[in-house]
Amino acid sequence: MIENISVNLDVVEALLYFWQSIKDRKKISERFIFDVIVMPGLKYSYDNEFTSESVRGALSAITNREAYVSKNRKEGRFYSNNLWMLEDLNYTNKMIQPLKKLNLHYLIEKIDLSQNSEHFRELEVIFSPLHLEEYFIKKNRLIINFFAVKASLIDGRLYIGEKELLSYIEEKLIELSQNGSIDISS
Repeated sequence: MIENISVNLDVVEALLYFWQSIKDRKKISERFIFDVIVMPGLKYSYDNEFTSESVRGALSAITNREAYVSKNRKEGRFYSNNLWMLEDLNYTNKMIQPLKKLNLHYLIEKIDLSQNSEHFRELEVIFSPLHLEEYFIKKNRLIINFFAVKASLIDGRLYIGEKELLSYIEEKLIELSQNGSIDISS
């Protein structure tokens, strides 16, 4: 039986500090970048095309205001999405502020009704600035690409694609609970 659904914004918070510092023309240390690349929210997305070195290279290039040459599409997307966040930090904050208040406790009953939910007592929803995929499922974790979240300028609601964020999360958590501990990436 699921007892808790937590929300993790650690990587987003770290990169918000990064984006704000870059916008304010402050220097970011390599140590800070290293601390970011080892955060679990990013590590879950690493594969043979997108590694900690991909993240380090992109963030270092942004910090040093250097040209960045990506080795593949995932690296290029990660780099360009980080630059996009720098363009309008007000919009970035409109994406982040509702996430900080996100309470998913009401979903526990809905997910408990789905098959195989006895596999996990706690589910974690992690928002992380990623690359191409909208989400990953890793054991009891739903890792959502923060860059896929869009804030409506009309009503302030958050969306992923055409789906409202809460509906999207509910759908993916049900998928997670039905698939047990199988690793899935979209």
